[in-house]
Amino acid sequence: MRIISGTARGRKLKEPQGLDTRPTTDKVKESLFNIIQFELEGRRVLDLFAGTGQLGLEALSRGAEHCTFVDRRQEAAALVRENIGLCRFEDRAQVVQEEAQWFLRSCGERFDVIFLDPPYQTDLLAQCLEKIARFDILREHGIIVCESGADQSVPALTSPYEAGREYRYGQIKLTVCRRAGSVIR
Repeated sequence: MRIISGTARGRKLKEPQGLDTRPTTDKVKESLFNIIQFELEGRRVLDLFAGTGQLGLEALSRGAEHCTFVDRRQEAAALVRENIGLCRFEDRAQVVQEEAQWFLRSCGERFDVIFLDPPYQTDLLAQCLEKIARFDILREHGIIVCESGADQSVPALTSPYEAGREYRYGQIKLTVCRRAGSVIR
């Protein structure tokens, strides 16, 4: 697992032990960042279910202003902190060890880009999307990139939020959702 592009390009990241974390494959990650490449410069990013932190770190490497990493597991939060240090992004990153849904209820901040990559065999994707819309934590023109199993559907969203284009990579699907005014379709 490595940073693909930007200021930390080529930097190897520490990987988790065991099967509790399912890192996004390099192929899917590269495709994801090709899709949103013009949406990152100077933006505030939220990496929910951060795991290793590789999505938020890639965003920082490509010019995002700041990233908040959220994961409930102590081991994951420690791994994200370690990877932030390896990339030298300590001044542009924050790690929060908390349940994603609790974080969404209380964060009090708005983001430009949200990476939403919960465990596939749960209803956490739908629950988190509902809370993102209810608490309106995505800025106008913001995007949410949802990673899910290919057979999982993104639920209908309430205005001004809407699901956009889907991209399939074998058993993985990326869905780009947006808040009114976004340009990615």
